[in-house]
Amino acid sequence: MNPSPLGGNISRIDGRAKTTGAARYSADYGEPDLVHAVLVSATIGLGSITAMDSDAATHAPGVLAVYSPFAPLRLQPVAQDALGERYRPLQDREVRFHGQAIGVVVADSFEHARDAAAMISIDYQSRAPRTSLADAGPGDSIAVPDSGNKTLLAPGVASIDAALRDSEVTVDITVTQQAQHAAAMEPHASVAIWREDQLTLYTGTQFPGRAVAGIAGALGLAPEQVRIISTHVGGGFGSRVLPWSDVILGAAAARELNRPVKLILNRSQVFSIVGHRSAVSQRVRLGSRADGTLTAVSHESDAEAPAVGGWPLRTAAETTAALYRTPNLHVDQRHVTLDTAPTWAMRAPNEAPGAFAIETAMDELANLTGVDPVELRLRNYATTLPGTDRRWTSKRLDECYRLGANRFGWSRRASPGTRREGQWFVGMGMATAIYPAAGRSANAVEVSFRDDGTVVASTGVMDIGTGAATALAIVVADAVGLPMDRVVARVGDTNFPPGAGAVGSRATSSMAPTARAAARAAVERLIEAASTNPHSPLVSSETPASYDSGRLQTSNGSLDFAELLREIGRSDIGATHSDEASLNPSFAAHGFGAHFCEVRVNSFTGETRVSRFTTVVDIGRVINAKAARSQVVGGVIFGIGHALLEANPVDPSGRFAANNLADYVVPVNADVPFIDAVCLDGNDSDFSDVGARGVGELGTVGSAAAIANAVYNATGIRVRDLPIHPELLLR
Repeated sequence: MNPSPLGGNISRIDGRAKTTGAARYSADYGEPDLVHAVLVSATIGLGSITAMDSDAATHAPGVLAVYSPFAPLRLQPVAQDALGERYRPLQDREVRFHGQAIGVVVADSFEHARDAAAMISIDYQSRAPRTSLADAGPGDSIAVPDSGNKTLLAPGVASIDAALRDSEVTVDITVTQQAQHAAAMEPHASVAIWREDQLTLYTGTQFPGRAVAGIAGALGLAPEQVRIISTHVGGGFGSRVLPWSDVILGAAAARELNRPVKLILNRSQVFSIVGHRSAVSQRVRLGSRADGTLTAVSHESDAEAPAVGGWPLRTAAETTAALYRTPNLHVDQRHVTLDTAPTWAMRAPNEAPGAFAIETAMDELANLTGVDPVELRLRNYATTLPGTDRRWTSKRLDECYRLGANRFGWSRRASPGTRREGQWFVGMGMATAIYPAAGRSANAVEVSFRDDGTVVASTGVMDIGTGAATALAIVVADAVGLPMDRVVARVGDTNFPPGAGAVGSRATSSMAPTARAAARAAVERLIEAASTNPHSPLVSSETPASYDSGRLQTSNGSLDFAELLREIGRSDIGATHSDEASLNPSFAAHGFGAHFCEVRVNSFTGETRVSRFTTVVDIGRVINAKAARSQVVGGVIFGIGHALLEANPVDPSGRFAANNLADYVVPVNADVPFIDAVCLDGNDSDFSDVGARGVGELGTVGSAAAIANAVYNATGIRVRDLPIHPELLLR
């Protein structure tokens, strides 16, 4: 039996292609007769278009067509129950947000299309947009089953306010953050090709089924008329779950012109057209006994909800409502309607801002009660989902706390504002990570033995950089007992069996049990052929055939599966398995983790540097240890940006102040220390027969809070409005 790669430190199977430049991304694809499209963007935040002069653009060199609300492309109305935006571009003269696509210029080259787009002059009738959470009035409470608003009170307690008033110690904080953007390295791009009534799109997507449905709905097609090829994706982080206006307009233009069309958003268009994480203001109130035992928890939030549609941010449901044991719990999540660009899920969409709020409040409670922050969390440790009797499929968060504290050296933490090295204040902070794992997606995997000695595994999951193709190869190699170099993993094409969405940290946890089942079914088909096919050398055996490490064995002897296939005249034998498994409702499922951080704050400039970071996570079975650690590290880097760098204010006109990667600041190498990332390995058999839960977004949750708590420990200054800029500390 070959050694199993499951849980090993496996390099990505696409690593060489990516590092040598051989990997092809959406904009790298070309077609004969290809033409180029450029979008025209609105320059007001709200109003209507009264006139659009496109004569100069229409007659510019190389221009094939100019589309606008006055000469629109054919699109279908938005379905009433559709996710995301609630309008179609170019179908009316309304401007709903600054940067909205209001025109498309198609030309024989990108340069000609770009230059012609700049020639279009537009007259508007503008109105003042609503751009501020504070100015737009109170939000509307949302009611979403299992993730909406709730109030759980102990017997005899009249209200959450009463429970808080009766508590010995109380904390009451409000934290805020501005809009944030996924800022993936690869700009959004598409190449649309029509062959008769079939559309093929080269475009990055995280959720192939949802993307196909969205594109088909916009263009009036049946889903089977749309094929998406997404071989490599240069980052998603939630921004590629939906097809945005660019993809739909590019495909519609290609249909009108009967020519392949390439459309690439420029960076500023990515910041407006592609959904961003909502600005949000959150109030957390905690009540406890003098020893830090929680008696009441209240978490209220007001989140940006653009009138144009987008992601309904819910910051408390999967953090505060699931983290700590308390007899009284109140969650009120509200949406404030604004005239801003669409919002959408950005890595750990609800959980990252929600964890910052609750974990900041817990740190303040630790300081008020004098209880160590780790001990405080252990005192309030929940063994069942708060307010229910549902236990977790697996929960080793207490191990994460203890192992992380020991590896990090938490016992050396000093009192706030007391440790100084030269001109630097030094402090330590910690926080909890939690991310839901209950949502396994329906998916299918095909596994085939080939007569060339390889095993081919195919599924429509898109590898957005998380290592899904490598995980697929690992699971199949383990199931069939072969080395990984004999397994060919095929992903990124909707012509393959429908894959799990690379969303909600669920792609690998959904795909792995399905791939294992498909591999085992393929082995059974192989055994059946060896035992029953009249041309099989093993058919007359007195004992049934068995399979081990690629060989079929009977009392008549043994032979390799490729030899068997050639003997019986078959090029392949395989099986497809589909899985729509859902979690047993008696269980809850989350990923858990503990962050420990050290920062240095310059006493003269207020500059903050993260100098050390340790994160320990509990994710069940680890499929690929190297990739899992990489995912945790990436999540922590997101947290560094969240805490110290990333923000995008909206000016009164509705325009984002930062719409490029110079002004919208994300962490770079100099901002990132060595990150000690540890994944506890285990087998969560109550979650699935593979036992792997998701990891991708877990490291993002709580890491910003750990940094902010460390800043407080270093300086004695509590910053509740992100990001933590030097001027906030110098004040």
